[in-house]
Amino acid sequence: MAAPAKTAAPKAAPKKAPAPKASAKAATASTGKGSGTNAAVDIQPILNQQNHAPAPTQRYGTVSQRLPIGLDEATRQKSVTMLNQLLADTITLRDMYKKHHWQVVGPTFYQLHLLYDKHYEEQATLVDTIAERIQILGGVAVAMAHDVAELTSLPRIPRDREEAPIQVSRLLSAHQSILKNCHDYAKKADDSGDDGTNDLIVSDLMRTNEMQVWFVSEHVVDSPLTRAE
Repeated sequence: MAAPAKTAAPKAAPKKAPAPKASAKAATASTGKGSGTNAAVDIQPILNQQNHAPAPTQRYGTVSQRLPIGLDEATRQKSVTMLNQLLADTITLRDMYKKHHWQVVGPTFYQLHLLYDKHYEEQATLVDTIAERIQILGGVAVAMAHDVAELTSLPRIPRDREEAPIQVSRLLSAHQSILKNCHDYAKKADDSGDDGTNDLIVSDLMRTNEMQVWFVSEHVVDSPLTRAE
């Protein structure tokens, strides 16, 4: 008689690998703080603080004595007021150059397109120079377009595209207005003992604007192109 068949022994179930431990980064990410392994640092930005802003650190139109530059408060205040006027006018002139750079047409397009952009860059440099001087004096520089529009002494120009001679005439008128203020303000700064502001107005603003007046003015000289008279 045949021996009964042996039943196969059941195979042992494979051992499950232990679940990987959550990294410190993942663990902290679930909290929403994203502070990593350094509990003292929270890299989550604190947003919308302007909605509950406290009083400003300094109000426009005031000056502080933060920097010891040897000028009294009254002198600083006068210089800041003059410089903010020049700043608003310079920002306006700078933007006039960019407007005309985009919109110029005609036989002198190439020359004026490049010249306008060059003068725009030079006026942009002046903007930064004036604003930095205002900060050094302890003032607050005018900055935003709507505030500049309220303060500038230059007339508002139309949005329309205009002929090149009209563009040039508008620019020359703006330069002349700024230069008249420069002469007045430079003397006042000199009289008050603010040599730094006087030097900025004479060496930077006046010299740059006078040079630009020369380059722009020559484009509206009525000179024949083909026959000498």
